[in-house]
Amino acid sequence: MTQNPPDLRPDLARARVTDTARDGQPTIGMVSLGCPKALVDSERILTRLRAEGYGISPDYSGADAVIVNTCGFLDSAKAESLDAIGEALNENGRVIVTGCLGAEPEYITGAHPKVLAVTGPHQYEQVLDAVHAAVPPAPDPFVDLLPASGVRLTPRHFSYLKISEGCNHKCKFCIIPDMRGRLASRPHRAVMREAEKLVEAGVRELLVISQDTSAYGTDWKDRDDKFPITALARDLGSLGAWVRMHYVYPYPHVREMIPLMAEGGVLPYLDIPFQHAHPDTLRRMARPAAAERTLDEIAAWRAECPDITLRSTFIVGYPGETEAEFQHLLDWMDEAQLDRVGCFQYENVAGARSNGLPDHVADEVKQDRWERFMAKAQEISEAKLAAKVGTRQEVIVDLVEDDAATCRTKADAPEIDGNLFIDEGHEALSPGDIVTVEVDEAGEYDLWGRLV
Repeated sequence: MTQNPPDLRPDLARARVTDTARDGQPTIGMVSLGCPKALVDSERILTRLRAEGYGISPDYSGADAVIVNTCGFLDSAKAESLDAIGEALNENGRVIVTGCLGAEPEYITGAHPKVLAVTGPHQYEQVLDAVHAAVPPAPDPFVDLLPASGVRLTPRHFSYLKISEGCNHKCKFCIIPDMRGRLASRPHRAVMREAEKLVEAGVRELLVISQDTSAYGTDWKDRDDKFPITALARDLGSLGAWVRMHYVYPYPHVREMIPLMAEGGVLPYLDIPFQHAHPDTLRRMARPAAAERTLDEIAAWRAECPDITLRSTFIVGYPGETEAEFQHLLDWMDEAQLDRVGCFQYENVAGARSNGLPDHVADEVKQDRWERFMAKAQEISEAKLAAKVGTRQEVIVDLVEDDAATCRTKADAPEIDGNLFIDEGHEALSPGDIVTVEVDEAGEYDLWGRLV
């Protein structure tokens, strides 16, 4: 888990924060670390502050205080969060900490006792209270206007849409439920209202996120639908924007969404956290140990929607993972032929039950398995992309520069998947344009094409 890339970080990217402060206006800076769900939290905090008359500073020096939204998923992410807090203290001196690592305030204050306040994940009111105490608001209702879509830290043509908080799973390697609580789904109407406003403001792609997207709404006691995610996906698909589904557990009812993808209402793309394939490894993880049935589900999805793109993440070197179990994972990958794959080496996380498991894997073995896994994933990706040469693809434009336009196909999510580059005749394109290209070259993870 790493911090958001430079073009999504308001502390590094001036381009995304364009406020010009009025005389006497208090200003706040923001450093947003971790996953897209944390980025959405940062956007909500900044939107609330902007509505109260605060200006948003693109750098440390122009801010009266800085909020650091932390990640605490892995020990390496915790270290990165502490480094970011220290940098903000050195550069600005007035720092408020929030986010997942905020669930461990003593851990933060032990390293950085000079922080002004520490709040936990999605504790918006407490963050606002801390800002008010550090930098009192001074609103001017005649000048401080808030965009209808709020303050966003992503390019204006795509936006993350968080549909729930928390998670009911008890995976042994994960402490997210301890930090963010049990599943709490947002009302259908609230999600749709936010999505409609985003589309009206020019968003062309909605990236649906949560900890467990396919469980959306199952925490409602008096619900009409057994699995409300299908109705939500259908309604989102009616708005005219691309709709991309992330963090979808492979429950049987996911099959109900595949026709929506085949019909074009929702992008034919599923981001599914399989984590491993060997049943014994999955049992030690406390995850559903049904890899064989998962292959059947994948086959059923592809039969219904042949163009579907499947992305996933995996853990190698989990405690007790034998060479045979790892080889089983590689063999499963050969059968599953996933389109987009990420992988990370297991590491202990304070508070995770997996820490106490026997037979932890040596670092050098984890590294070796990671390299072998990624070689397998690259081999599959390269073959999949080579098969697209000569096809026509609808793409969304992310960036236009002198030498090329950087785009994404329907098979590519921003920041985590590949790109399609147009290096001729792209001068008239703009970010957010959706155009058709013919693919004329393929690499290991990226494509090149020409406008049709």
